Amino acid sequence: MRSALMILGILCVLMGLLWVGQGFGIIHWPASSFMIDERPWATRGAILSVVGIALLIVATRKR
Repeated sequence: MRSALMILGILCVLMGLLWVGQGFGIIHWPASSFMIDERPWATRGAILSVVGIALLIVATRKR
């Protein structure tokens, strides 16, 4: 269970950072993405990254 949460958390953080980069126009990959320079995607990416960080915290805390 812990490893699944870790993997999911890492994926959420990475995908969220990609969305933030595309939303602010920093990352232009893929070139035909509809998310480039669209600010709502930066907000959604930030939220997804925070969710990923929360999953990582839950996965790494001691029981």
